[in-house]
Amino acid sequence: MDYVSILVKLAAGFTGLWAMTRLLGKKEISALTPFDFISAVILGDLVGNTIYEPDKSVLLLLFALAVWTVFSIIFEKVTQWVRKLRKPLEGEPEILIRDGEIDLAKLRKNNLDFEQLRMMLRSKDTFSLNEVAYAIYETNGSLSILKKPQYEPATREELDIKPPGIRLPRSLVEAGVVQRATLASLGHDETWLTGNFKSRDIRILIS
Repeated sequence: MDYVSILVKLAAGFTGLWAMTRLLGKKEISALTPFDFISAVILGDLVGNTIYEPDKSVLLLLFALAVWTVFSIIFEKVTQWVRKLRKPLEGEPEILIRDGEIDLAKLRKNNLDFEQLRMMLRSKDTFSLNEVAYAIYETNGSLSILKKPQYEPATREELDIKPPGIRLPRSLVEAGVVQRATLASLGHDETWLTGNFKSRDIRILIS
């Protein structure tokens, strides 16, 4: 097989997949639905088969990626804009535990058993069913739980403890390079930075 042809197809496939990812937007791996997962597998198989088949051109590969991207975007927009179709197309969350009681019918409907339910609860650091008030089986296969009040950790408000102020940490030195814009936004300069390093006996080479 022509190595140049494979190289061109790989470059086209890489670029096409990157563009498709950017168009479809960011989505956390844990938030992927079963349809998303199957779609990704089929897409990978489609690209792989096209790349290593000499009779399949680069244009065919790009056409396949473009069509799949259009279908995926249409599906996303339909589920976002048409509420009536969201449930049949994506499914809906199921309440497996309601008011501390397990819904056996919902368990059977989602092909789950007690051991699978207990395993998902343990992944949420919950080892007793008695602690759970509500458990919701999400459309991506994850479990969201709401514990009974007596098992929830106490908050600062309940303990009457004044919470500290919240500030976003910022890097002043990255890979040995002083972030001068960040320093200036904080009202400091490099003299202040090096002085702080010396006072803490920190030796670092910065530029």
